[in-house]
Amino acid sequence: MILWPVTVLYDGITRLRNQLYNAGYQKTLNFTPFIISVGNLSVGGTGKSPMIEYLTDFLLQENYSVAILSRGYGRKTRGVRLATGEDSAETLGDEPYQFCRKYQSRSVPVAVAEERILGVPEIMHHHPETQVILLDDAYQHRAIARNLNILLTSFDRPFYQDWVLPSGRLREARSGAERADAVVVTKCPDNLTSDQQEKITNRIARYTKSDTPVFFSKIRYADPKPVFEGTEMKDKIIAFSGIAHPKLFQQYVQHHFLTQEYITFADHHRYTEKDIENLRKRAQAENVCFMTTEKDMVKMIGGPLTQQWRTLPLFYIPIQTYFLPDDTTFTDWLRQQMPTPAET
Repeated sequence: MILWPVTVLYDGITRLRNQLYNAGYQKTLNFTPFIISVGNLSVGGTGKSPMIEYLTDFLLQENYSVAILSRGYGRKTRGVRLATGEDSAETLGDEPYQFCRKYQSRSVPVAVAEERILGVPEIMHHHPETQVILLDDAYQHRAIARNLNILLTSFDRPFYQDWVLPSGRLREARSGAERADAVVVTKCPDNLTSDQQEKITNRIARYTKSDTPVFFSKIRYADPKPVFEGTEMKDKIIAFSGIAHPKLFQQYVQHHFLTQEYITFADHHRYTEKDIENLRKRAQAENVCFMTTEKDMVKMIGGPLTQQWRTLPLFYIPIQTYFLPDDTTFTDWLRQQMPTPAET
């Protein structure tokens, strides 16, 4: 109740901003490439990065020329930056650097820009062959017109049960879901029933257009990989992460590995020498190795602390998004929305 007056003020400001865009007083620019935005109404933790990777893999498979544009949250650089082999998580931000590492060999440009409207021309100047641009975390970035607006909401905290900041975690009112061309409920449990899906779909439909489809997705964890070659896996692990909602990762490692401890850092945590030293002391005392997320892993390579990280037995677990009951439910819809590669 103490925060409610601030919530009302923030809600009013975001509603006014959206009305200005809807009425045309705030301009939205159109670009030649097919623009797909992936975002959410809430602050962090809905699985945007795995979804961007899912879309990238699918579009490459369909023979589109793809680029990724992100804000680059947490980086030490400023302005528009087109990723190169010399970049790191410090120069791009953790998620964009993760995209860069994963897709550089497949000729997918990755760019970061606080003002993403400046990032699109930069991509097209250097890569005029680009047919599709994926906007990472851009649901509220309305200065760029998009052909598809994909809204993510997590199963454990759907937007229709949340409130606007600071009383809740929503960046804008629930009614913002009306701009979505599709809603994806992420991080669903294994035992999600068709009745549960129907109930969730009906709740979401109160805020979306009548023809907006709702899809359900899960996170699939892959086998652990060493951060640095030659690292030996041990029987016991200490897991740690700096992500928005670590619950699923924590449950996974505790279920599949002999987990001694789970250490939680803040989302986008910038690791320090002191953090590494504290982890090293634990490893020496308990004869364990460390397990972390792919998002955290990219901060350990290519930066100023890489040599210190090399002294630790480090592993990370890649993740992938997939859809229920199978991926064709989403990809069939996506094919219908997009022009053929020859038309873009």
